[in-house]
Amino acid sequence: MVGRAAAVLTRARALALAALVAALALYTAGAGRLWDGNLDADVAFLVLVVIPATLATIWLALPLVEARGLLAVAAALALLAVLAHAADLDVLFNLAKLFALTLAGFWFLTIFEAVSWAVLVAVIVPWVDILSVWRGPTEYVVEQQPGLFEGVAVAFRVPGEDDAAYLGPPDILFFALFLAAAARFGLRVAATWLSMTALLGLTLVLTAYTEVAGLPALPAICLGFLLPNADLLLRQLRRERAAD
Repeated sequence: MVGRAAAVLTRARALALAALVAALALYTAGAGRLWDGNLDADVAFLVLVVIPATLATIWLALPLVEARGLLAVAAALALLAVLAHAADLDVLFNLAKLFALTLAGFWFLTIFEAVSWAVLVAVIVPWVDILSVWRGPTEYVVEQQPGLFEGVAVAFRVPGEDDAAYLGPPDILFFALFLAAAARFGLRVAATWLSMTALLGLTLVLTAYTEVAGLPALPAICLGFLLPNADLLLRQLRRERAAD
């Protein structure tokens, strides 16, 4: 369990988070003026640098998982994102969405009473996501309303181009939720972050080299949570069953 004292960021962690956010802001603002590489170089840079750096902000913010008022702050950040979009402040727009969804994911964990709840969600939501991307609302939005999807998704700018890869709101929210669940239930936090990030990178690679508009990301996130923690999850599920 994350202790009450962990609800406050340490000075070192807060400085690291601030520095990383500043670096991401500078990169997002200036990405179009950087080198213009080929597809292989762009995919490699996104998978190895941009996506891990962006998702590392969620790891650094993890001590806030038990802070009070998470939902209110998430709502305030969502409002800030709307205002930033109206003012054409694209960098602030993207970062506000990222942290609004992160805090919403942290808050969502507060309704989970046991690790079995996290496991159940991790087993169910990939199938919902696959169906949505294949023949559901996500498929419609991506294919028919790409501007709407880009407006609500978190962007990962491609260097040298006015283009980006995107993760939808549920992807960021569940990434934050499962990373927070790993911390709360005594699982392998570092391995969970690394596994989810790596599988998201693999999903991007498959998307880039296949003729599809997008692939579901939640299967990667859910597998990234379940695989490195399988033995611990089974042990805790047995304890829950024995206690009933």
